[in-house]
Amino acid sequence: MANVRLHQLTRRFSAGAAAVENISFEVPDGQFCVLVGPSGCGKSTILRMIAGLESPTAGEIYIAGQNVNDQSARDRDVAMVFQNYALYPHMTVAENLAFGLKMRHVEPAKIQQRVATVAEALELSHLLGRKPKQLSGGQQQRVALGRAIARQPQVFLLDEPLSNLDAQLRDDTRIELKRLHQQVGITTLYVTHDQTEAMTLADQIVVLSQGRIQQIGTPQQIYQTPANQMVATFLGNPAMNLLHSTYKAGIFYFKGHSIPCPSHLQTLLNKTQSQIVNIGIRPEFIQVVSAPAEGTLTVTVEVVEPLGRETLIRAVLTSEPSQTLNLVIKGSFTPAIGERISIRPDLSKLTIFDPQTGDCLR
Repeated sequence: MANVRLHQLTRRFSAGAAAVENISFEVPDGQFCVLVGPSGCGKSTILRMIAGLESPTAGEIYIAGQNVNDQSARDRDVAMVFQNYALYPHMTVAENLAFGLKMRHVEPAKIQQRVATVAEALELSHLLGRKPKQLSGGQQQRVALGRAIARQPQVFLLDEPLSNLDAQLRDDTRIELKRLHQQVGITTLYVTHDQTEAMTLADQIVVLSQGRIQQIGTPQQIYQTPANQMVATFLGNPAMNLLHSTYKAGIFYFKGHSIPCPSHLQTLLNKTQSQIVNIGIRPEFIQVVSAPAEGTLTVTVEVVEPLGRETLIRAVLTSEPSQTLNLVIKGSFTPAIGERISIRPDLSKLTIFDPQTGDCLR
């Protein structure tokens, strides 16, 4: 196992557009790091450069403290699992698991032992004689993971490995991946655009947008203290609510509404003049109350989604310009469409953003 360090990594294509721009971060030995962001943000390009499948335009890649820019992919001792599994259809599960080891001329006895160990860990022992076409999607994915694990590489690279699975199988395989990493402890970089996978799997998350790093931190750090609006709205389901408001003399004003600004935020804002800000509040930090009062807002219910243990509500605060709020309410509260309800945001959980830069004010 080994740490991975990227220093000012840049990848430009022939047209001059940068897929990745000046990326620097480190993944400590044994850590599970998730690269997350919208499609086209550069996360898969970063993974392919680490694997040696693409060359950086500038910057350095270090694995176990060694610069690997000039090393070929086969010499970097990394294993990569692709979105499409890439299994050999004419080989059995056992042969697929053993293939990488045979290419490295590992002794047959050791190959057999590693294949048996990996197959048992991934619950594939009863499938060793089958070929990929005889397997389900989840079983094929486990074979692809097992082939990489059997090699015992320094670094494990996973490029959206669960995106082709249905919802239940994706959840099951995600749990299996978490358990597997806890057992094996290989340094892992995992690419996804699914924020649930990022939050549940990662020791460290790197949030990317347009080829640049937006924030690096633990799942809780990024969820609770997002660096900017992009991070705030990308991680979380439903996403963080953003409300356009005017701040003046300790009060946030909306069209026809207002709420007090908590004292710990007032120090960040203009003391003498009005100021335009965006207020962020997570859906779970909004409570439905029985009647309007100080610190409450009145909204109109637009969509209700009962989920059993909780209810998702989409409501409109103002219609011109439209400002909407997503609420997560515990229990089976189901208001009628068009009903006006009073809500109280937890003022201690507010986050303030600069509407011009999108950055969080701290």
